[in-house]
Amino acid sequence: MPELPEVHTFHQYFDAAALQQKIMQVEVHDDKIIRNSDGATFARKLAGRTFTGSLRRGKYLFAELDNGHAVLLHFGMTGDLKLYQEEGDKPRFERFAFVFTDGNRLGFDDARKFARVLYLEDRDAYIAEKGLGVDALEISEEDFLEAMGQRKTSIKGFLLNQSMLAGVGNLYADEICYRTRVNPASTVANIPVKKRKEIYAKMQEVLHIAVEQAPYYKEYPDNWFWHEWRYEGHEAPDGKSKVKSGKVAGRTTYWASPWQRKY
Repeated sequence: MPELPEVHTFHQYFDAAALQQKIMQVEVHDDKIIRNSDGATFARKLAGRTFTGSLRRGKYLFAELDNGHAVLLHFGMTGDLKLYQEEGDKPRFERFAFVFTDGNRLGFDDARKFARVLYLEDRDAYIAEKGLGVDALEISEEDFLEAMGQRKTSIKGFLLNQSMLAGVGNLYADEICYRTRVNPASTVANIPVKKRKEIYAKMQEVLHIAVEQAPYYKEYPDNWFWHEWRYEGHEAPDGKSKVKSGKVAGRTTYWASPWQRKY
């Protein structure tokens, strides 16, 4: 599932493909993922408009229009973008396509239909309504520590809470906990300040490394972060602990105990 670094890659792709492009029409094949209107209305509102800018906030990508409105692209589990011209290059599970006046088409592909696409008249009001927190790449250490406070939730739950921190998902949360040797089930309130600062630093490190490598979530390299350790039975660096899995914060989680200490 695309998390912050993967959506950052989509952001770059969208900008290169669509900015300053006038939309001749929108071809909607299946409007299930268009969540706040039917396909015909969505297409009518976008016809003749031009994409003038974009904003990524966590896992959300907002495409800005020349009338001050925006289109939200949230990729769910299997969402994807593809720029093409020939019909034979159309993505297999294309749900709709922006057809630009220059002849290019930007298709939104989604096999499982878990994506969410919305036409928004007020982007900032939507962000406030959703309660999206500060982007994980932009939050300061001070604000990160303040958000942690004396919360009784698990550190995994905190990292996944998009109202606290926008952009970190299940896989990167496990990676951050593994690198800081913190059991994902640790209670935030029990984690010492020094370790909290380490969690912040490693979060920034992991996300920046990932963003710089422009990951495509369907084709990670073999040495990509969790591919090197996130499976049951992997031996932790202490030479004794083994990685196991279970549910933490309602999500499938991997950790090595006691190498990753529980606070």
